[in-house]
Amino acid sequence: MSILKYICRRLLILIPVLLGISLAAFLLGRIAPGDPVDDALFRIGVEFPTESDRADMRAGLGLDKPLPVQYWTWLQRTLQGDLGHSYIGNRDIADELLTRLPITLKLSLSALLTTILLGIGGGILMAACRGTFWEALLKSLSSLLLSIPSFWIALFLITIFAEQLHLLPTSGLDSGVRSLILPTIALASANIGATARLTDANIRAELSQQYIITANAKGLSPRAVMLHHAFRNSLIPIITLVGNYFGGILGGSTIIETIFAIPGLGSYVLSAIQNRDYPVIQGYVLITGTTFVLITLAIDLLYLVVDPKIRIQGDAA
Repeated sequence: MSILKYICRRLLILIPVLLGISLAAFLLGRIAPGDPVDDALFRIGVEFPTESDRADMRAGLGLDKPLPVQYWTWLQRTLQGDLGHSYIGNRDIADELLTRLPITLKLSLSALLTTILLGIGGGILMAACRGTFWEALLKSLSSLLLSIPSFWIALFLITIFAEQLHLLPTSGLDSGVRSLILPTIALASANIGATARLTDANIRAELSQQYIITANAKGLSPRAVMLHHAFRNSLIPIITLVGNYFGGILGGSTIIETIFAIPGLGSYVLSAIQNRDYPVIQGYVLITGTTFVLITLAIDLLYLVVDPKIRIQGDAA
């Protein structure tokens, strides 16, 4: 029951956080440079608006009301799933975001899975190969991945594997796996290096603990000591890092989506920024911010599964 109370408490804490995200998203469209009224009039072909045109458009957009009233009206519509219409094409923003969200999630999840497999796997290998050539090689590779920008890696991969070897497509994202390989590697590269380094450092720290000496004294194999004891007890910071990376990947895929011409959230919001389409930017900030908060909640709940000490403390609360 105490664990259920912990979960309920975490859910209650999310309410003011989500309200703060919604307020930040709303204010973004009000404090950004430029007048949305002039932008809206220009989109419908009014290049030299009069004050009467501005007043009519301001009333039509609801900008003639006090700011708290505007926020409350916008929040009510948002809770009903209505994010408004974009200035460009007058398209429904919620429908557009929900259409593009699965594409970005597909890319982000594949990058996260690649980070988990190669990053954590590489960190375990580094810890297991201490003092060998393979440790030096893996550390050098992880440092290289950390130091090279993702857009440069993306251009390098396109040049080699698409333009010269003709093995993989240069752009787009279809139902197959081939079109996902290059953007996934480019998006996950820096995260792989950082995850490998963190995994290696945490396993090394655990290997110096007293319980490891006890496990070795019991005659357990080095592999069992490494995986079932040292690695398992170093999972908390690794889970935290990987979970935060997923939020960063989801919000930071804009450049990769643009380079590979992937019609996801990133390329959509980049076009909105270039055209000062503030309602689209508001919707994007709201969705990505909410997603990041939910990921943080999932990480907290995962702690209860991974670390028995947290469960014991929860039961005692």
